Formats: sequence, C-alpha cells, structure tokens
Amino acid sequence: MRLIRRDAYTTTRWRNGGGVTHEAVRVPAATDEYLWRLSIAEIAESGPFSDFSGYRRHMLLLGGRGVELRFANGERRLLREVGDLVEFDGGLRTDCELLAGPCTDLNLMTAPPIAAVGARVLDVREPLELRHRAGDTSLIFCMHGALQVREGELLQELGPWDLGILDRAAVVSAATPRLRDSRAFIVTLGAISPALPTEIPHA
Repeated sequence: MRLIRRDAYTTTRWRNGGGVTHEAVRVPAATDEYLWRLSIAEIAESGPFSDFSGYRRHMLLLGGRGVELRFANGERRLLREVGDLVEFDGGLRTDCELLAGPCTDLNLMTAPPIAAVGARVLDVREPLELRHRAGDTSLIFCMHGALQVREGELLQELGPWDLGILDRAAVVSAATPRLRDSRAFIVTLGAISPALPTEIPHA
C-alpha cells in the first residue's frame, strides 16, 4: 500500500478567497489534465463551484453543519451529516450554500477512462476484506479513528485523514478494539491507463 499522510498534502488557497484545498494526490502528478485526484476542501463562504468539465465528482462531508448543492438542472442535494456523500457531473454548474458556517469536504475527481465503483462510507467494527481485480486501484481514506491495513505480512496504520492506495487485496480493521468506531471512505477505481507508477509522486 502506498500511504500518504495528512501532513504531506499540498495546500492551496482559492483565488476567490472562499476556501482552501488540501490535495492528497493526483495521477498523473504535476499536470492539470489528471486521470483522478483526491483532495480536501475547507469551504469558508457560499458560492459557485469551479468548472470541472470532463470529470465525475464524488463529494463527502467531513466536518461542519452541512451544505446544500444547487445544480443548474434544477436538482438539489443536502449534505447535513458527516459521511453524507453525493456524486455529480463536475461540469454542471453547481452553487454551494453553507447551512450554518464553514464546512470541510472530501473530493474525488475521475476522468474517462476511470470509473469510480462502490464509493461508500463504512464504520469499521469488524475486519473488512477488500478483494481486488487486476488493474484496479482501491482508495482507503480514514475519516476518524485509526485503521490497520494488512497486505499479506505487511501491516500499516492510517490515522485521521490519511490516505492509502492499494493495488492488491487487503484486510482493513480498526487499529485497536477501543477504536471500533473508526470510519473510512473506500472506493475502487477501474483499470487505469497508463498504469500507476510504483511510487506515486506528490504534486
């Protein structure tokens, strides 16, 4: 597993002053035309989202009292509770209204030929086996608590907001019995071309 610690994320302030982005990883690195990207956003003010035409977007509430998303097609989605998740077209004009103060969210952007499959939030109370198909990549984001990820004889631990990137089967569990309320966001990305490098450089 490739492990990216929270303190290694790259922080960028928004040009409009409405928030901050902490980027964990993009593939390929150091390019605006990436296949996928995972980042955390601190939203300080209500306003429109940037245009991400050509990308599918998964947005997960990590902190705060919630947001309402208003889409150009007339649909609306409320994210009120930590762990609420929505998927939408990154190119669809979207206005974000803070319900009661600043919020923090997790964003996963994927572009063809990538497909994000089985995106879900799990309370890790029992060991969870992650099966794997050749060419797939699994992302494990620790929302709170602490997680252990075992690949054969290799055991690694994720703390809050750490990211693990897997290209093989693994077992995920809470780090200790007292942390059985550990929570994770887990998603599988379909076959990637070009293939992931052995070590993902940090953008």
